[in-house]
Amino acid sequence: MEVEMRKVGDDAVAELLLIEESHFVDLKAVAIAPSKLSRTLSAFANTSGGEIYLGLDEEDTLEGTVRKWNGFADQEAANAFFQVMEANPNLAGTYRAEFLSAPKQTGVVLHLTIFKSREIVFATDNRAYVRRSAQSLPVSDEQALERLRYDKGIKSYEDELLDVPVDEIANSSTVIDFMLGVIPSGEPEDWLTKQRVIIDKRPTVAGVLLFSDLPQATLAKRSAIKILRYQTKSDAERDFLVFDPITVEGPVYSLIYDAVDQVKQIIEGIEKLGANGMEKIQYPPEALHEILTNAVLHRNYNVASDVQVRIFDNRVEIESPGRLPGHVTTNNIISTQFARNPKLVRLVNKFHNPPNKDVGEGLNTAFEAMNKLRLKKPLIEETENSVVVILRHESLGSPEQLVLDYLSKNEQITNAIGRDLTGITSENTMKSVFYRLRDTKQIEQVKEPGKKPAWRRIQ
Repeated sequence: MEVEMRKVGDDAVAELLLIEESHFVDLKAVAIAPSKLSRTLSAFANTSGGEIYLGLDEEDTLEGTVRKWNGFADQEAANAFFQVMEANPNLAGTYRAEFLSAPKQTGVVLHLTIFKSREIVFATDNRAYVRRSAQSLPVSDEQALERLRYDKGIKSYEDELLDVPVDEIANSSTVIDFMLGVIPSGEPEDWLTKQRVIIDKRPTVAGVLLFSDLPQATLAKRSAIKILRYQTKSDAERDFLVFDPITVEGPVYSLIYDAVDQVKQIIEGIEKLGANGMEKIQYPPEALHEILTNAVLHRNYNVASDVQVRIFDNRVEIESPGRLPGHVTTNNIISTQFARNPKLVRLVNKFHNPPNKDVGEGLNTAFEAMNKLRLKKPLIEETENSVVVILRHESLGSPEQLVLDYLSKNEQITNAIGRDLTGITSENTMKSVFYRLRDTKQIEQVKEPGKKPAWRRIQ
């Protein structure tokens, strides 16, 4: 294959030699066996993707470990590594390669960018690996491999058969109400069988989630939504819980709408300091709705954990069990689609006023809604076992503008008030904001005996 050769300067070389190995970066010497490198390739492809620099050595000296550029003699010298990658069908299209050369350095470094794969990628030893921190760890047994299949969305827990009576979903109030709006209509059991949510006279997980009146009785600890309110801006600690966690239950359709109503009601009771004094906190309801819908419909139901909504004084965190499926990463989640639970997504869309009206547009809608309220865009984080979306109550306006807006309606501002307004947590960082405004001659400091220093606008 044709691989680009890119020349880099001294500054870029210095930066490369300072790179730390991490969950997303690995450095290897050219002497590594191609079969051993295949473990790192497998780990990155099976987890979140990453980068490999082949030709950056570490050497132990009296002064400590020193990083050195020690690349391949030429491009052909790296052929054995390309042969390993090309021989792995599940790696096809999931990596990009380039060679790096530098005027004062020895040889060329092979830079590989590995993308998250749709399928499980195995190393040459026929084992799958995953990335954890700066390590590539083998998937130890068949049970762990099965978890990886669910994580990647190759296999969906929604298709698992449950040992409960068919009447659990075929004669429920939920399915009877639902069937009244189905065109063409029919008998519930026949229709559910045709939709493959009843198989061999047994309901599937998707069938119970959608059509049981109380899925939580069958799918305990993996089908409800827990709502927690913490009266703090810091981490979630039991001491800051305002009340006992609320558990929302019911079939998927009502579960989503009921949870959004509960969350909105709690948020309406929170106030935040603004230019006009204490103001009600506002989050766009469509952002809450879309993110909660995503958390329920795209979660990994193989993970025995409920969706959690954690409401803080300055943010809302919505945690969905299971890692991002397929090739989806936190970087491409807005621009790509992958349904881990396609039956759930398709069939809930048949309900009247479905929660997923615009399939595939949920997160885009949430981002746009936050922007319209001039709030910062949501943060999306992936942990070892979940995906967390964070809605921050932080204005898109600069801290300096927020300070000036406050002083247009109030005589003075202190560091504590400034931190409340801007969401800045560090006292020193807030001071820097005041100093920048002082240096541009827009505010001046006020010192009164017995009072904390404050700032006011220069008249």
